[in-house]
Amino acid sequence: MTPEPLLKRWCAGVFAALAVALVLAQTWYRTAEVRLAGVLVDAVTSTGVHVAARRQTVYFGLGGDTPFGLRMTPECTSAFLLVPLLLVAALMVGLRPGVTGRVAVALLAAAVAVVVVNQLRVLTLVGLIGWLGTDRGYYWGHTLFGSMVSVFGGAAALVLFVALATRAAR
Repeated sequence: MTPEPLLKRWCAGVFAALAVALVLAQTWYRTAEVRLAGVLVDAVTSTGVHVAARRQTVYFGLGGDTPFGLRMTPECTSAFLLVPLLLVAALMVGLRPGVTGRVAVALLAAAVAVVVVNQLRVLTLVGLIGWLGTDRGYYWGHTLFGSMVSVFGGAAALVLFVALATRAAR
């Protein structure tokens, strides 16, 4: 086997290793995710934000009557939406090394979309809590609207990945 296909198959191994690393280091990933959420929540609110990174929690509404904390649990992270994309990318590149570039670009685009969607989900929660109050806002934001954002956003990221990874070469 020539060096080029070996290098491309090595990329398949890197994608698979990243999937495993994301599962093993999901606490670190959630911490980074909650830090990003803190920056975004602070940009769209005016009542004070605090990020407790070690607890993967962002507190907002600190200057108001109803401060609230959102904890980024393992079920709420975008890490576990990225793992299947990484594994599919590894499989695609492992089976057909000629698609490595397209798959890598598709993976990057879909990964950015998944992260953006999860942050949009957090902002939806914050907005609904601010609008409807803590009990009703959290309920509607977490069970209905937040889930809809995740499902539709995740589906859009998957469609984006498939479209970019499987398009014909020019």
